[in-house]
Amino acid sequence: MTNRLRVPIEEEEEEKVLVVEEKQVKEIPDNYLVQFLSKRIFNAEAASSALPFVLFLALLGMIYIANRNIAEKNIRDIDKITKEVKELSSDYKTTKAELAYKSTITEVAKRADTLGLKESLQPPHKLNAEEVQDEH
Repeated sequence: MTNRLRVPIEEEEEEKVLVVEEKQVKEIPDNYLVQFLSKRIFNAEAASSALPFVLFLALLGMIYIANRNIAEKNIRDIDKITKEVKELSSDYKTTKAELAYKSTITEVAKRADTLGLKESLQPPHKLNAEEVQDEH
């Protein structure tokens, strides 16, 4: 028993192989990018010689990003401290006004009266050291 289908298929494949179509190659304009990609201007030697410069550029980029982040952090800190200074300034002014009010003669007299102390009705007079020694 032989496979009858096998023989005709192989013959067909041989006929297909004989037919070759030639395609026209499109001509690419000669510019720097085409030379760079197709004509292998950028080879391993050029890449290894450019590596220090590329690493230097990467380092500069990282320094630039870090500097920007530090500057933004400083701006946020300055804004926070400015708000805190404004709040403390208003607290200071409020406390100063309360102290000025509580240190008036009438307020001191009211507070002293609650302790059982009374305001002197006689004006103050100057004491000499000799008078004080004579009384004792």
